[in-house]
Amino acid sequence: MSAYTFLADFAIMSLLLVVAQFIRAHVKVIQKLLLPSSVVAGLIGLLTGPQFLGVLPLSEHASSYSGVLIVVLFASLFIGTESKGSFKKTMSEAGDTFLLNSAVYFGQYGFALLLGGVFMALCYPAVNVGFSLLMPGGFIGGHGTAATFGRAFEELSGWDEAQTIGQTFATIGILSGVIFGTMCINVATKKKATRFITEASSLPDSMLTGLIHPTEQDSIGRATVHSMSLDPLAWHLSLVLIAAGAGYIITNCLTGLFPGISIPMFSVAMLCGVAVQFVLRLFKLTDYVDREVVSKIGNSTTDYLVGFAVASIKVSVVIKYAVPLLVLSLIGLAFVFGYLLLVSQRLFHNFWFERGIFIFGWSTGVAAIGVTLLRVVDPNLRSKTLEDYGMAYVFMSFIEIGLIAILPSLVVSGYQFVAGAVCMVIFLILLGINAKIYGVFKGKCSDLRPGEAEILAQK
Repeated sequence: MSAYTFLADFAIMSLLLVVAQFIRAHVKVIQKLLLPSSVVAGLIGLLTGPQFLGVLPLSEHASSYSGVLIVVLFASLFIGTESKGSFKKTMSEAGDTFLLNSAVYFGQYGFALLLGGVFMALCYPAVNVGFSLLMPGGFIGGHGTAATFGRAFEELSGWDEAQTIGQTFATIGILSGVIFGTMCINVATKKKATRFITEASSLPDSMLTGLIHPTEQDSIGRATVHSMSLDPLAWHLSLVLIAAGAGYIITNCLTGLFPGISIPMFSVAMLCGVAVQFVLRLFKLTDYVDREVVSKIGNSTTDYLVGFAVASIKVSVVIKYAVPLLVLSLIGLAFVFGYLLLVSQRLFHNFWFERGIFIFGWSTGVAAIGVTLLRVVDPNLRSKTLEDYGMAYVFMSFIEIGLIAILPSLVVSGYQFVAGAVCMVIFLILLGINAKIYGVFKGKCSDLRPGEAEILAQK
C-alpha cells in the first residue's frame, strides 16, 4: 500500500462524512432515527463501495484502518486526565448512579456470555466462541468497542469475521436504543412515570441536525503552546501518536519474545498513554496539555473508525449469521428492558425513569444516545442524572476499559462461562449493595420519591 492509497481512502471517507452530515442536517428520517453521521457515512460507503455499486474506489486496505485507529483511540484515553474528587465523595453524592451504572456493564456482559454462550454452543457449536461477546460489545460499547473486540479476536484467534459481526450488533443497538427508547418514553408519560414532561417533547434543532447555531457554539479546547513554536493541535496529536507508536513497537517486541502469547495492541497503547501522562506529570507539563483537545482527537478518530468499519461490513457474513445475530440481539434487548423495568424502577432513589432511560440509551449504543433520550424527558437536566453520571464515570471508566481489555483473551482461552459467571456475581453484588444502602422502592411507578417534590417545586 502506498501513501497515496492511504490518502485517497481517507479523502473518500472525509467526503462521505461531510455528505453524511449534510444528510443528517436536512433529512427528517435520519434525524428521527438519530443516526450518527459516521454511521450514515459508513452505510453510504458500503452501498457505493466494491460490494454493491462499485462507484467509490475504496481500496482493499480500508477494512484494516479501524484496527489501527483503535490503537490511536486507546492511546488517547488517559493523556491529559487529572484525578477528580474521591471515590468516597462519589459514593456519598452519586452512589446509586455509580452502582447501578457499573452493574450494567457486568450484567450485560455476563448475561450475553452465559445465555448467549449456551445458545451458540447448542445451536452453532462450530462458530467462534467469541460470537456471544460481540453483542454486548456492540450494544453497551457502540461501534468503537465492537471494532476493538473485532480486532482483538482477529489478533488472538485469526477470526476475521468478528469485525463485521461486531459492527452489525452496534448498528442494531443504536437503532434499537432510539426506536424502543422513544416507545418507552411514550408509555412512561402515559403511566405518569416521568417527572418533567407530560408528553414526549421535541429535541433542540442542534441535536437533530447536528449543526450548532453560531450563538451557541463553544471552543473545542485551549491553545497550550504558542503556534510560533509548535501548533497546539500538532502538540497534542504528537503526544497521542507517541503512545500509539510505542504500543505498536512494544506489542511487536512482546510477540517476538513470547510467540505463544497474543496481547491486543490497543491494551498496550492504552498503558503507553498512561506512561506518557506520568512523564508529563514528572516534568510538570500537565498544565500544557488540554484534555478537551486530546478528547477531540480521540473522538475524531472514532468517527473515521466507525465510518471505515461500517463501510467494510461484509454483507455475506451478515447473511451467514443472520439467525444468531437476531437471537443475540433479542437477548440484549431483553436485558436492557428488564433493567429499566425491574432494576431502575425499584433501586434508584429518585427520578427513576429519567435515570433509567439514560442507562437504556447508552447501554444499547453510546452515551450520546442516552443523553438524547434523557433530554426528551428532562429537557433542562433538573434530575441531575447527567451530573451524577459524569462524577461516577471517573471510576466507571476503569471498569469499562478493564472489561474491554481482558474479556476477549479470557473467551479465546476457553473461560467464556467462567467470565460470564463472575460478571453475573459482581452484577448481583452491586445490586445488593445498592439495595442495602438505598433500599428497594415498592410503590407505583408514578409515586413521588424522596427529594423529587422539592426539585419539582423549584422554578
